[in-house]
Amino acid sequence: MPERVLSEVIAEQLRITQGVNPGASERRSWDRSLPVLARDLVDAGLGGVEMLLEYQLPLTSKRADVILAGVDRHGGDAYVIVELKQWSQAELYEDDADLVLVPGMGHHPKLHPVLQVRGYCDYLADFVGTLEHRRDAVRGVAYLHNANDLDIHDLYDRVEDDRTRLFSQSRRGRFIDYLRAQFAPEPGALAADRLLSSAVRPSKQLLKVAAAEIKHRDQFVLLDRQRLAYEIVLHAVEKARAADSKAVVIVTGGPGSGKSVIALSLLGELAERGYPAHHATGSRSFTQTMRRHVAKGSTRTKAMFKYFNNFMAARPNELDVLICDEAHRIRETSASRFTRAADRTGRSQLDELMAAARVPVFLLDEHQVVRPGETGTVADIRAHAQSLGLTVHQVDLDAQFRCGGSRAYEEWVLRLLGLNGEDPEAWAGDANFEVTLAESPYELEGLLRGKLNDGYSARMTAGFCWRWSDPVGDRLVSDVQVDGWSKPWNVKGDRAVGDAPPSALWATMPGGFEQVGCVYTAQGFEYDWNGVIFGSDLVYRDGRLVTVRAASKDPELMKKSVTDEQADRLIRNTYKVLLTRGMIGTAVYSVDAKTQDFLASLLPD
Repeated sequence: MPERVLSEVIAEQLRITQGVNPGASERRSWDRSLPVLARDLVDAGLGGVEMLLEYQLPLTSKRADVILAGVDRHGGDAYVIVELKQWSQAELYEDDADLVLVPGMGHHPKLHPVLQVRGYCDYLADFVGTLEHRRDAVRGVAYLHNANDLDIHDLYDRVEDDRTRLFSQSRRGRFIDYLRAQFAPEPGALAADRLLSSAVRPSKQLLKVAAAEIKHRDQFVLLDRQRLAYEIVLHAVEKARAADSKAVVIVTGGPGSGKSVIALSLLGELAERGYPAHHATGSRSFTQTMRRHVAKGSTRTKAMFKYFNNFMAARPNELDVLICDEAHRIRETSASRFTRAADRTGRSQLDELMAAARVPVFLLDEHQVVRPGETGTVADIRAHAQSLGLTVHQVDLDAQFRCGGSRAYEEWVLRLLGLNGEDPEAWAGDANFEVTLAESPYELEGLLRGKLNDGYSARMTAGFCWRWSDPVGDRLVSDVQVDGWSKPWNVKGDRAVGDAPPSALWATMPGGFEQVGCVYTAQGFEYDWNGVIFGSDLVYRDGRLVTVRAASKDPELMKKSVTDEQADRLIRNTYKVLLTRGMIGTAVYSVDAKTQDFLASLLPD
């Protein structure tokens, strides 16, 4: 096959199998790098080794450049993950062994390529069933095939063992010898087939392993930009402690991109180093659930989890790091009607959070702003930091770990809701994630209950289009009513009502399935199967989905201070949050007949 058309073939396969449309620069990199690797295999006498190009790691949208599949010298399956870099030069970032700067690619640090490929190896061994007891069958290589040793010499210090290696153009001969040591000159097709057809072990849901992550930091493998964000924070805090200075880190990413995983990994590492650090959110449900699942009775650990409004009286730089998770929920002020007059300082909540630590870290998704008065945007955080003369580091996460790792589904949701400026399109399908339309709320409940009975977690949610009554005695009121079907909303407060768990535990305790979750309760959580009822606040009219503010029963949207434009965005963001809670699949239903027909046109059988 001529080299110039190789990228076209790969791009077409990615469009078909993963719903990805690669850009021009990525296509050029294939044309320049893949033939180099193929020639090295041939020169090593390993023409029968299979090259799995742009291999999608299980349950995520991340892709490894190449996985070589073959047979080792003892007849067992062997795999080498190759991360191809076209860099001709690279150096350590401020003498940090985990971060590098690449001339001509901006002033922002990148993750060391050896760490990147090591993460791929660990992740693959964690999730691919055939490798469960054969982690040593997977090795990794960062191949900088355009670089000479003198131009990347200090990168070699990060090579710690034979499992992950670094090679340059100067070391091509050694790379060929390395390949010969890993593979026998035998066909690798069967090894490739076994990898591609292997069962995938279930994804680790955050709350089920959060406590172990804090204590042992061994539950999650941070990949690529996740690890980059993690290393930048650690670099910033060491520098701030040494120089008595401050810096701000912003990490952006959509639902399931790993923001909270980064937060917990950092909290565990900082605790082990003995550095004072807290985790804070603006969500009562999320914070209380973290306290319950992570602290597990430990008063000291529970104290690490705060709310954004807990820092009104904090001393400047009292902490080394303040991790502001779900930072899109930062409000204009921490003061409320219950705040004493003496404590009303007039400061913004953002200023309080930024002052409380040497390195405040903000993890956010601007498409998840669902309440008026939430001001956690990249622009606001950057502007305030710059007004204080602080350096700002920003990392944008580009992977999807929820929704079966389906970036196609995330894009489909954005198009459906008109949040990315593009028109809705039919769901093309994704082997990693299921989307289905229920014909009635009865069918929606039945589908989800079946999944629950099969051992999966499942929850139903809905747009805020029904009143939310207080309980009558020990009984919740069935406010969500559709054509004879009815369910109560989740509990409002911190105390259980009958068999219904308190609000903060709706997503994680067994009794939560019997209530419909509202956005303020569901935000920040995940479960295997997700059901969403579209209310009459978002309907299909005149060829598009339009919001109907008057149909909303959300008290926040009834305020005259909220403009129609703000309400429109908040309603759309609400459904973005609701539609992206599922790990395996999502089922939808609309109470509006025209909207149901529209969804049916996008979700063919």
